[in-house]
Amino acid sequence: MTDRSKGKIFLADERGLNETEWFRSLNTFNFGKYANPYKQPFGDIYVVNDDSLDAGRSLQLTIEEFSYVVLLPVMGAIASKDPSGNEHLIAAGQIEILTADKEETIEISNPFDEGLVNFLQIWIKADIIRSTKGSYLQTYNVNKCPDTLVKISPASIGTSALPFSIAIGKFNGRSETTYHLKKKNAGLFVFVIEGVFEVQGRLLHVRDGLALWDIEEAEMEALSNNAIILAIELPLD
Repeated sequence: MTDRSKGKIFLADERGLNETEWFRSLNTFNFGKYANPYKQPFGDIYVVNDDSLDAGRSLQLTIEEFSYVVLLPVMGAIASKDPSGNEHLIAAGQIEILTADKEETIEISNPFDEGLVNFLQIWIKADIIRSTKGSYLQTYNVNKCPDTLVKISPASIGTSALPFSIAIGKFNGRSETTYHLKKKNAGLFVFVIEGVFEVQGRLLHVRDGLALWDIEEAEMEALSNNAIILAIELPLD
């Protein structure tokens, strides 16, 4: 695989850490008390957190900007409450995308009596003029379409078109795919949930992230079995 693209790797081992006795948050970008000049947002993606929450616990998060909040359970299930008080139970194999205004609060809970849950939360800045409030819950199955990336985000929420697109895929070792960007002047952020991948000439291990720009496509190859990768395409204008 030949690398002719511009990109930046965000290593899992170099992520920030915010934690208490019952909550741990590993931060790809600057978040909370973690501040690093080399961990700036990529386009409108300004939070990519890998969170673990203890049984029966809840946390409240104040959103920094008018944003799309993406919740993706990896292990177990979480309960979410949006700023309007709407509640959803989201299990592994589901994704929720909701909107929240600046300084509004969302609540995330572990509904189980025992055991940790692990989930990703991703915050993407939204255009307050063009976006409407709402939420979206989608079930997906990475085992149904192996060795391919499957889109799991809607075209719109309410009356507003989403400016980004999210896809996920589960791959066998040595399986390959090519992600073709849908729009010009767009970038691609990928995050390895499980396993090892080579993406556009870069070696990525579990929970590593990669930002790519000035590309029309990105080649991906799984280097381990049952490898899972998340891809987010977004405008960089």
